[in-house]
Amino acid sequence: MNDWYCNPAARGWSSKQAAPAARSFHVSLPGYAPTPLVELPTVATELGVGRLLVKDESARLGLPAFKVLGASWACKQVLDRKPGAVLVTATDGNHGRAVARMATHFGTTATVFVPHVMQEEAAGRIVAEGARVVRVDGDYDQTVRAAAEHATADEHRALVQDTAWPGYEDVPAWIVEGYETLVAEVDEALGCAPDLVVVPVGVGSLAQAVVAHYRRPGVAHPSVLSVEPDTAACLLTSLAHGAPTSVATGATVMAGLNCGTVSSSAWPVLQRGCDAAVAVTDDDALQASSDLKSLDVSSGACGAATLAGARAVLLDSRRRADLDVPDDAVVVLLSTEGLQSTNAAPARTSDPDCWTEAGTKDPRQDRAAPAQ
Repeated sequence: MNDWYCNPAARGWSSKQAAPAARSFHVSLPGYAPTPLVELPTVATELGVGRLLVKDESARLGLPAFKVLGASWACKQVLDRKPGAVLVTATDGNHGRAVARMATHFGTTATVFVPHVMQEEAAGRIVAEGARVVRVDGDYDQTVRAAAEHATADEHRALVQDTAWPGYEDVPAWIVEGYETLVAEVDEALGCAPDLVVVPVGVGSLAQAVVAHYRRPGVAHPSVLSVEPDTAACLLTSLAHGAPTSVATGATVMAGLNCGTVSSSAWPVLQRGCDAAVAVTDDDALQASSDLKSLDVSSGACGAATLAGARAVLLDSRRRADLDVPDDAVVVLLSTEGLQSTNAAPARTSDPDCWTEAGTKDPRQDRAAPAQ
């Protein structure tokens, strides 16, 4: 598999999308504060750029990942349309915990479906947010199906799912809108747009938000570099083929990025507006996580993948020239999660958190065999 793709025309494309109103809502939430934009001059020197900053999402509204930005905005939209509804979702981690937190905030309750393999500690965190947890004797796709069926069985329930399928697109779109607060904060902290933004990709929803934000007409159009595991590079493969292309996935420490199919809603935006894509190894992601920890930045393998990707591009003269990164560039790495445990390295998994970003699979269908 080729581990590099570049589209020199991407910065000339405009998304023509209006800025969402999610930022003003997020500012109204108790405890809201922009997450840190941490400057790392030693890494900037290593990579030969003017400034290198990490957007640290290890403590977002009291939770250890950026997911609550999308979940909170989607919950608001759902409850504006269906006041008092019991919120229902499926999760294998941060999304469900965020929905549970928002249910309490809005004065309702949540039912969170989880796969049977979820560790008790993780399920306990969701229960501690006030939610009812239902274990499903199946994988993540079966868990999504169970949540969707439960939600539709009672008019007083509402599904808040970060997976899209035909007929269920609005909520995942609101989740993507919520993610744009993250990059709006970057611009505010810098006082301008950076020259290069590096974003981790699972099914591409966060990258969709980043590209949509930085491709609006009348604003600066920085370069956007996507980073994926070399065992699950569905966006890179799709960009290289010029069409959405599913890939077989393997075990990776970057569990939240271990996705075989790019989101159908993200694909048109990323095909036109994403400048480059790179794939990185587990070893490189773990080294990046360790290096960031030594610099007092808590970043799990998924978040630290952006440092691994920046190294893979900026230390390669051909790739750097392809992306046209100047020596005085301001580079921002999006670190989307904190280390879940500071006492151990992330474990490899063959049961991936493949749908933690808004995806495309219809949960009413069985998982198809991945394309070879």
